[in-house]
Amino acid sequence: MTLTKDSAHALASKLAPNGLAFIDGKFAAAAEGATFDTINPATGQVITAVAHCGGTDVDRAVKAARRSFDDGLWSRAAPEFRKEALLRLAELVRANADELVVLESIDSGKTITDCANEIGREVPNFFQWYGELADKSFGKVAPTGENALALIVKEPAGVVGLVLPWNFPLLMAAWKMAPALAAGCSVLVKPAEQTPLSVLRLAELAQEAGIPDGVLNVLPGLGETTGQAIGRHPDIDIVSFTGSTEVGGYFLRYAGESNLKVIGLEMGGKSPFIVLDDADLTDDLIEHAAMSAFWNGGQNCSANMRQLVDRSLAEEFAHRVTVRAKAFRVGDPLDPATNIGAMVTAEHQTRVMGYIERGSAEGARLLTGGGSTGPGYFIEPAVFADMTPTMSIAREEIFGPVLGILPVAGMEMALQIARDTDYGLHATVFTKDIDRAIYMARRLPCGTVSVNGFSEGDVKTPFGGYKRSGSLARDNGTEAMDQYLQTKTIWISTAQPSVSL
Repeated sequence: MTLTKDSAHALASKLAPNGLAFIDGKFAAAAEGATFDTINPATGQVITAVAHCGGTDVDRAVKAARRSFDDGLWSRAAPEFRKEALLRLAELVRANADELVVLESIDSGKTITDCANEIGREVPNFFQWYGELADKSFGKVAPTGENALALIVKEPAGVVGLVLPWNFPLLMAAWKMAPALAAGCSVLVKPAEQTPLSVLRLAELAQEAGIPDGVLNVLPGLGETTGQAIGRHPDIDIVSFTGSTEVGGYFLRYAGESNLKVIGLEMGGKSPFIVLDDADLTDDLIEHAAMSAFWNGGQNCSANMRQLVDRSLAEEFAHRVTVRAKAFRVGDPLDPATNIGAMVTAEHQTRVMGYIERGSAEGARLLTGGGSTGPGYFIEPAVFADMTPTMSIAREEIFGPVLGILPVAGMEMALQIARDTDYGLHATVFTKDIDRAIYMARRLPCGTVSVNGFSEGDVKTPFGGYKRSGSLARDNGTEAMDQYLQTKTIWISTAQPSVSL
């Protein structure tokens, strides 16, 4: 059904979230009995206590995953078996979408509208798409002479740790779980400590869908304990991580100090939104500019907060983006009329407010917004004009509803400033000239460039970053399955058969 404010609040009041870890097909408390509270960012109130998994729990989950991988029930099953289970899981997500939507909204502060779009549409589509891909991935036969047959085959890589961010809890779970499971791996999922509840509910649905015990384990906990135990475990073959660049560096260190496991990284960004002098400042362009910065409250690694606008258009652009920003409604995430929900924690709200204060202190001109309200962790969307390339708000990832406008003198200056960053996740370019669009796209060192619209692509297109935004691993597309597969050569020597007369 379509959730209203009243029906969403009514459903929220009836929820009894499960905070237990899911290991080897069973929900259980952490071995040492430790817990942490998960907080509703819109109210500041505790939702429930959640198991805080430590090294013992991680080790138990790894043993279950390794056993399930080695017994072959999932890893060596016919791909149609994995396909059918993932298709059932997609349908179960659709059937339980209202519950998952409300659960994620109260746990994350995300608007119910965003949650409904992600969970009602995108999450099941990912499980469906990779389920369908499971029996459509082929090996190769290398050319040889008649004395050999050379087979190149793909095999599931083993036990995988999937470490999730808090900004898109269930969607990021689907981004990683779907290709890893379709490939035949057994997985440990660590949801972010700020937003564990929807992923724990997903574990129940996965079991109902027929995913065997031990193949999927969900371990809530803090990064410095649960996350580090996953990163250092000697029997985990791969870790796929989405989160901050700082923590991504920790996982590389954990791998180097343990078993040299493969680390796939998708991390931060400082993505530019570029408006060249030939662009028309249509309502559509202004909408894309505002949404690229303020979607999900700006809590998005690909947020285009750094808006580089040709100086001939900058004044009108600033005025119209400011008008649009003022129209955003900030407030109750369970109200479908709300456009921007809460920051995920009080600490994060303070961090973002610090950047807004620093922007003004360093000389940027605040055109609108920047205030905070309570009792939840809300921030009004802020628009800065007169931003310069050296300002903190122009160089550092803010992860909040802050948009900065930086006037540029022509395409080459826009390109130079856009490239001058440690990050390389995303960029948007608006121009009416296809040659200029292609020129810019080829020279912007980032994983995704969208032209005449802000977009990250879809399930079919790989997503990841250059520089400090990521590794060579990619989420989404057929490329996502590649990071969960090993490549094996089977060389068979042959001879002419004897001929009997």
